[in-house]
Amino acid sequence: MSDSPAPVGLLEGLHSTPARRYLADTPIPDEVLWELLDAAVRGPSGGNRQPWGWIVVTDPDVKARIATFYREGWEAAYGVRRAELLDPARDPRIDTGLSASSYRATEHLADHLAEAPVWIVPVLQGAAGSRDTRLGASIYGAVQNLLLAARAYGIGGVLTSFHLTHEAEVDALLGLPADAATMGLVPLGYPARGRWAQPRRQPVGEVVHWGQWGARRTRP
Repeated sequence: MSDSPAPVGLLEGLHSTPARRYLADTPIPDEVLWELLDAAVRGPSGGNRQPWGWIVVTDPDVKARIATFYREGWEAAYGVRRAELLDPARDPRIDTGLSASSYRATEHLADHLAEAPVWIVPVLQGAAGSRDTRLGASIYGAVQNLLLAARAYGIGGVLTSFHLTHEAEVDALLGLPADAATMGLVPLGYPARGRWAQPRRQPVGEVVHWGQWGARRTRP
């Protein structure tokens, strides 16, 4: 672990920054956090309005309370399906939302969220109660900047949102203005296991359409 960034090429970083959910509780230096956040705010913002704020959460009591909400949200969405999703006999051709390995990783995060040394909570002002399906375009590119910058420092993380089953309580704990909304939660930490690897994705040729849906080309 180093306070200085590693020389990670742009394309290398884009291809090898998977979600990291097994995070050590090793502290992250403040000077590194400032660098990550400075990279985040260089991300895209519609009209360059930058209607965002970024809350750095390190207080153990606040993390413990929000982690309880998070675990409840996780349990309602996936925990109740544990036997089904981890059944070794289930048909892999049926999309159940999570692979067995992904399930174990997300379950681990749900059980150990409060141990991640730092959480970054991206917030949009004027977003409370919005039904705009494109609202996230105003901040999610900047969140990816945050994760890519973290990658350069050997720090992992993931954008997640199971805590939003108790959105009002979380907003109160974080002291949000009445018109603002959290757009997720990003736990950050030095990875405790796993590696920087290219995430598995569908072949690009199967998801790219040329000119109109269904028109495909063979990649040279």
